[in-house]
Parts: sequence; C-alpha cells; structure tokens
Amino acid sequence: MPNLTKLTDQEIASRINDSPQLASLRSINTALGELINAENSFTSQIAEIIRRDPSLTSRLLKLVNSVFFGLSRQVNNIEEAIFYLGLRQIRELALATPVIEDFENLSTGTPQINWRDLWQHSIGSAICSREILAVANVTYEDETDYIVGLVHNVGKIVMAFCFPDELEEICSHPVHSTEDFCRLEKEVIGWDHAKIGSYYLKRHRMSPEIVEATRFHNDPEKAPKYKKTSAAVQVADHMVRTAGITGLEKTEKPTEEDWMKLPGWKILFGFKKSEQELSAANLRHTVDRLPSILKGLV
Repeated sequence: MPNLTKLTDQEIASRINDSPQLASLRSINTALGELINAENSFTSQIAEIIRRDPSLTSRLLKLVNSVFFGLSRQVNNIEEAIFYLGLRQIRELALATPVIEDFENLSTGTPQINWRDLWQHSIGSAICSREILAVANVTYEDETDYIVGLVHNVGKIVMAFCFPDELEEICSHPVHSTEDFCRLEKEVIGWDHAKIGSYYLKRHRMSPEIVEATRFHNDPEKAPKYKKTSAAVQVADHMVRTAGITGLEKTEKPTEEDWMKLPGWKILFGFKKSEQELSAANLRHTVDRLPSILKGLV
C-alpha cells in the first residue's frame, strides 16, 4: 500500500467542506416535478419542459427505444415517449438526470475508475428502494423513497474529489463484500463512504431521513429513527448487485437467499419465512428487468 497518511476527523471534514455544492441536490428539476404533480398537466406541457433539457431528452428517447420496451419501431417524438413511459418514470428520469450529471462533474479527478458502473448502480438502487418500500407498505408523499437509493453512494463520489489518491488505492484491492470495502475505506482514509456521504448531504441540507439512510445503509439496525428507509437502501444495494450491477467494488454477486439474511430484510419483512418468500417473489421481477432498464438510461 502506498505511503498514505491516515487523516484526522478534522482533516477529513475540512476537505469535504471544501468540495463544491451540487445544484441538483438543492433543487431537483422543480419545474418538471411541479408540472407532473399537477392534476391538469397536459402531455404537451410536460414535453415542452423536457425539450429544454437536452440530456433529459436524450435519456428519455434512449430508454423508450431500449430493449426493455421492445417496440417494433423507433420513437423520436417526446409526447409519444411520455405515453409509453408514463409519468412516474418521467419523474424518476427528471430526478436522476441532473444528479448523475453533477456526480460526473465531481468525479473527473479519477478518470481511471469506471464511473458508469456506479451511475447504473445508483439509478438501479433508486428503482429498487422505491419498489422495496412499496412491497413493505411504507408510503411517502414525496420522492424520498427514490432519492435515498439514488444518493446513498454519494460518499464515493465525494472521495473522488477530496481523496482521489486514497480512492484509487482502495479500488485497486479486490474485496468479497461491502463490509470489506468499508473496512478498507476506514483503514486508508479514516471514514467510510457512508459517513462521508451523510456528512456531505447534511451540508447540502438534505432531509434528515435521506442523511440518516445514507449514513446507515450498510448498518440499518443502528439507524436511530429511520430504520425502514435505511433498511430499504441496504436491500436495494444487494438486489442491484444480484442483477450484476456492482458499482465500484467488484464484490461477489449475492443470491436471493442472501437478501433474506440481511438485517435490513428482517427490519422490513420480519422473520416469518412464508412472508419473506412472498416479498422476495414480488421483488424478483424488478431485479430481472434492471439490466435492460439501465442500459437505456446510462
């Protein structure tokens, strides 16, 4: 291991404090979000706002023309794409697009790392965290159930900006599990990505629920208030890995049985085997369709 000096808590916090603020975390496509949530919105109005964002337009058309939808002809019209995707998926795209773009800008100091894997993992976790919480009958009036999955690994991106040499060193070591990866982060930097990410999101004044779920997504049983939200992110993270989308750490692919051994699974679905198996069956379809969805997004 190169001669990297382990930092103090104060030095770590100071570096994170010097990292840039991300506009997308302060205001995630407000205009589109308000329009989609309005009862009297027309497809043409939504399409007009989407046209103002070339990146969102590109992702929208790429997704609707992906293998997942299997359409017999190419769709080049935004109104038609909205018809096929539906407002929920448009809203998710509107949330993910500016966040991923900001993440990409923050991670430019480590070009040797394949960030596309992490973007796919982040969006996949967002899709799964929303599905998991729905199956567990946990409801939200806003987009928290999606955002917690989307930003749970923001600490790794902050590491790329604040600790690029350390991150490169960490990623050069093969690991068997997320626990091994977190242990390595603590050895090299002093904090793991969950602690770094939650500190960063708190500075952005994200909601306490999102901050806590980020901090405890690997240890949801330790979450002081939002155990189920934290648990959903832990399970989502493993489900996405089951689909072969591992992110930065190239861990072994977990099985469906591995989900049920997680503390987060027990928090959400209890200990009764019949109920656990029913919940797993409901979520299996989400995992099966993830690769084709993400191929159309990232």
